[in-house]
Amino acid sequence: MTIDLPARPVRRLLRGRFGWFFAGRAVDIFGTSMSTVALALAVLQVSGEATDLGIVLAANVTPGLLLMLAGGVLADRVGRRGLLIAANTVSAAATGAIAVLLLCGRYQVAAVAGLSLVTGAAAAFAQPALRGVVPELVADVDLQRANALLASSRHAVRIVAPAVAGLVTATAGGGWALVVDAVSCLVAAVFFLRLPARGRVVVSGRSVLADLVAGWRIFRSLRWVLVGSVSFAVMNAVNAGPWNVLGPMLVSARGGPFGWGAVLSVRAVGLLVMSVVAVRLGWRRPLRTGRVFGVLSAVPLLALGVSGSPWVVGVAAFVGGVGMTVSAITWDSAVQVRVPREALSRVASFDDLFSFVTVPLSGLAVGPFAGWFGASRVAGVCGVVFVVAALVPLLSAETRRG
Repeated sequence: MTIDLPARPVRRLLRGRFGWFFAGRAVDIFGTSMSTVALALAVLQVSGEATDLGIVLAANVTPGLLLMLAGGVLADRVGRRGLLIAANTVSAAATGAIAVLLLCGRYQVAAVAGLSLVTGAAAAFAQPALRGVVPELVADVDLQRANALLASSRHAVRIVAPAVAGLVTATAGGGWALVVDAVSCLVAAVFFLRLPARGRVVVSGRSVLADLVAGWRIFRSLRWVLVGSVSFAVMNAVNAGPWNVLGPMLVSARGGPFGWGAVLSVRAVGLLVMSVVAVRLGWRRPLRTGRVFGVLSAVPLLALGVSGSPWVVGVAAFVGGVGMTVSAITWDSAVQVRVPREALSRVASFDDLFSFVTVPLSGLAVGPFAGWFGASRVAGVCGVVFVVAALVPLLSAETRRG
């Protein structure tokens, strides 16, 4: 069941302290989305080696899983505002250094990979703080609305930024696109300076490891969070690889490269439209609602299993985007309301680690499975498993009532 929310509170949210966070986050995502495209194009422009690109991208992604838990501990110990400012400042310096190397013609894969490792580490430390800081800025009743606003800006920016990055890289070079990213990190840090300097948790006489263990105990004691995280891990395992690897294979065979590009664009529209609609809606039972809508995210996989037609998969991708948006917004809101505030970033870091650790494994496994059983069959079976994984948490009364 939904609750219609008046427009005036939304305007008040954007005018208050949440508005500074909203602006900073939008700017940061714009720069990061540009950087992801620009760095890949720039490395290929300069070196022409796919191996170099693989090394640089791996260096950027690896810290996310290795340092996420440490980021959760620090966010709960020293305050989320300060960690966000520090992470953006470090990221600006590292990205700016990569831009200088490219603009000065001094590209070396080791140097660029090392700096990418730094930006990945900064993002890993920032992620738990990002999930934990929103409840410090808005009342609990406004959390779903605030998360929907953040999702709206995120999806809108990610539609525009890659195109801008491609244009800047093609006309001025990848180095200048990375300069834009570095500046965006600094601008975001300035916006975050306007956030209230509170939410600091002073832990006396306890080590970082002790805080980490305490966070694990809290995470494990919240059975609905643990079950939800394991469910997301299974859903990501059967979705990430099949969608990103088998999707372009099956759709391109029917509609060419343009067909797959069109499918991704339609999916992005579904994500954006639902996030905008969700700003006006609230759900009394977000956990249950998220699980029901989450089933829709399996529709694109089922469509790949039945037909590789760009039209069929495109419509399914739109529906899947709608379901994914509601699932993400309601989950974040439930965690932010129900998890003890002093442990929120640690619990969020365990949640993210459990949920996303299967993503790289999925990408590695899907190719061999498709070779053994056929791409369409694997996609369809993964869609069925996704539905089951999405609905299993509803066996818990706590999730159904939540």
